[in-house]
Amino acid sequence: MVIKVLAAEGDLSSASNVGLATLVRVYNGHSAVSVITRKDSGGNTIGSATVVNGTVEVFEKEPTDTLTASAGGSSVKVTKIAYTR
Repeated sequence: MVIKVLAAEGDLSSASNVGLATLVRVYNGHSAVSVITRKDSGGNTIGSATVVNGTVEVFEKEPTDTLTASAGGSSVKVTKIAYTR
């Protein structure tokens, strides 16, 4: 996969829309798994997924949706991305 980085890296120490991103690269640098929860702009949970420590996943979301981490939020790094050829 080739990605295009669109913003500076942040973390999930609090709920974030990751710069109104629609694609988000998530790296779990915490010492344990972390459940990433996606919520809409009204705070309603849309879904969640477990990210194993030391791995990267890409999440698709609406621009105003937020992501939160269940554990180690400051160690869960997020970046707004796009796919490129």
